[in-house]
Amino acid sequence: MRILVVDDEPLARERLLRLLDKVAPEAETHEAGNGAQALELVASTQPDLLLLDIRMPGMDGIAVASALQSLEQPPAVIFCTAYDQFALQALDNQAVAYLLKPVREEKLRDALGRAGKLNRLQLAALEDGSPGRTHLVSETHRGVEMAAVDEVRCLVAEQKYVRAIYPGGSLLLTETLKELEEEFGGRFLRVHRNALVSRSHVAGLVRDGEGWAVSLEGVEEQPAVSRRHLSALKENLRLG
Repeated sequence: MRILVVDDEPLARERLLRLLDKVAPEAETHEAGNGAQALELVASTQPDLLLLDIRMPGMDGIAVASALQSLEQPPAVIFCTAYDQFALQALDNQAVAYLLKPVREEKLRDALGRAGKLNRLQLAALEDGSPGRTHLVSETHRGVEMAAVDEVRCLVAEQKYVRAIYPGGSLLLTETLKELEEEFGGRFLRVHRNALVSRSHVAGLVRDGEGWAVSLEGVEEQPAVSRRHLSALKENLRLG
């Protein structure tokens, strides 16, 4: 069994690793100090289970768990939290495994026996109190790859996938363009039936043959703008 301990507090990670040595000495353990590092280690170590702190700066535990849902076989998750009545109520209501800090040996042993994979309904309910995803994740033949939502310039539908394009690369996502628009509607603008663009990275509108396209900062991709969306786009960008 491979276990990844994720917590921004070094002492908390050390405590959990010591306890794991006692209750699961056969386990292969790894540690991460933040959410982004956790996703990188998921790619390289392919853990069976995450012991995941909820309250972390930047990408919190709920956002990490959300990103894991993009994987074909996401690991099981046990949330770890300091005493927080709201957090406990949310976790209890969704019947997900969790541990209170400071974690005790017998509680950890019990939780390991009960750990399961989050389903999408549980995660959606937990995300109600979360700022949402900060990263997009894709599972490829090279492992798990990710991109910060803030860095994505556009989302373009391509057959069965959506391509998230950012400076220096792109990711293939399994979510539909409609799902992504609903999730990130305040940050991305619809310009075509097959494209969304990042509101904060639009450089301007350019002529594209007889129509228009969007010029984006840092990438060569210039998504076409349909006539249907042109006036609304100009109004949103205050270009018209």
